[in-house]
Amino acid sequence: MWPLLLDALDPNDGEFRPWGSGEVFPERMSSPADHNPADLLAQWWATYTADDEDDDMLDAKRRLAVTAPFGQTWPGLTPSRGTVASPDELASEFVQAFLADRTHTRLGLIAAASGAEALTVAGWFGPCNYDNDTAKISAVLRDWEHRFGACVVAVGFDTLHLSVAAPPVSERDALLVAAEHFALCPDNIWQGSRPYTLASYAEQITGAHRWDFWWD
Repeated sequence: MWPLLLDALDPNDGEFRPWGSGEVFPERMSSPADHNPADLLAQWWATYTADDEDDDMLDAKRRLAVTAPFGQTWPGLTPSRGTVASPDELASEFVQAFLADRTHTRLGLIAAASGAEALTVAGWFGPCNYDNDTAKISAVLRDWEHRFGACVVAVGFDTLHLSVAAPPVSERDALLVAAEHFALCPDNIWQGSRPYTLASYAEQITGAHRWDFWWD
């Protein structure tokens, strides 16, 4: 049984959404093994960097500026640099910090081999506005487990929190990881901290042992 910290959309709501309200859909999910993470990230990148005439916020020039220096060109996966810290120890430290901030958090036990796969087994539906098959998200996260020592620690209504044993430390690698994050969860950049650019986001995650994601 894989342990996950379960967060709620509104801790003051007795429904404890989505977990207590039953807004999970395991029967709708495929298998993470059915998907290639590199292909998924490339496809999502192409979708989110494409010109969108209906976008009232970003014209073509500003959209390219968000993902500079790559623009619309998918840069490929970040090379693995090997785990330099203990993933289990970092995950345990993250658990303590997370619980200190969110005392309403509950413990979930899922019959899965890893945190990445547990999301699919549980039927989590957080990124449904972008993709309603969580197995695709799990496929990418499982790849991150191998390349970055990432561990899924906590999950909320539309949020996801990972501890990371081998974060990027160079500017180039941080930009590549930022591109992967944008492909998985564009709202991290589109609706993150100013300025809303890949380069700014890359600075934030350089050396960071925690990755947080939020889908609008």
